[in-house]
Amino acid sequence: MQFDTTTSSSWQFGHRGRVAVFIDGNNLFHAARFHNIDIDYNKLLRVLLGDGRLLRAFFYTGVDVGAERQQGFLLWMRRNGFRVVQKELKTFYDGTRKANLDVEIAVDMLSLAGRYDTAVLVSGDEDFVYAINAVAYKGCRVEVAGFRSNTAPRLIDVADFFIDLGDIADLIRKDSNQHGEYDVPSFVPAGEMLSQETRNEGYGRHGRPASPARDFADDERDSHSDIDRIAGER
Repeated sequence: MQFDTTTSSSWQFGHRGRVAVFIDGNNLFHAARFHNIDIDYNKLLRVLLGDGRLLRAFFYTGVDVGAERQQGFLLWMRRNGFRVVQKELKTFYDGTRKANLDVEIAVDMLSLAGRYDTAVLVSGDEDFVYAINAVAYKGCRVEVAGFRSNTAPRLIDVADFFIDLGDIADLIRKDSNQHGEYDVPSFVPAGEMLSQETRNEGYGRHGRPASPARDFADDERDSHSDIDRIAGER
C-alpha cells in the first residue's frame, strides 16, 4: 500500500500479513507535541496497518487516576480497537511524575511473536533495540514508526523499516474542525479491522515521540507530569 505526501515521500509496504501495533504513548506524546501535531489515532492506525490485517493494537501509558479527561480518552481507545495497558504515575524525589512501561511493551512484543507477521513499534526509545532484535530472530518483520529527529539512530538501524511520522504528518494529523474534550474520530469498523486472532530531547527513555489527544496534553501540563500516558489497562 503506497502513501504519497506533499513532501513527495512514499513507501511501498508490500504484503505485511498480520500486523501488531505497539504504541509507546508517553514517547509519542512528547514527540508529537514537540512537532506541534495532534495525532488522529484512527488515521495513524490506518497508515501503520497498510494492506495488513490487524491482530492487536496496544496503547501503553502512565495514568493519573484523578484526570477525568484522560480517563475519557482511554475509554474511547478501549472501545475503538485498542488494548490499553496502563500504569499509575509515580512521583519521584525531584517532583517529576512518570510510569515506565518499557518492560510491558517488550514482553508483549515477544510473547505475541509468531502470532503476527509484522510488528510496528511506535517509539523512539533506544532501550527497545534488544527487544526488536529478539523479535526479528523469531522470524517476524519489525518496523519502527516515529519522528526521525526524536528517534534513536540505533533503533532506526535495527528495524526492518522506519516510518518517519514527520514525513506523513498530513496523513495522521487531526482535522482542524475536530473539537471536544477527547474528540478522536471513530475507527474502522471492528469487522473490517480486527482479524482472525482469537495483541532527548535526546533519545531513549526520555525521548519524544508522537502525541495524544489535546485533552491529554492539557491534563499533563496541569499536573506537570512526565507524560507517560495514553495507554490503559489490560
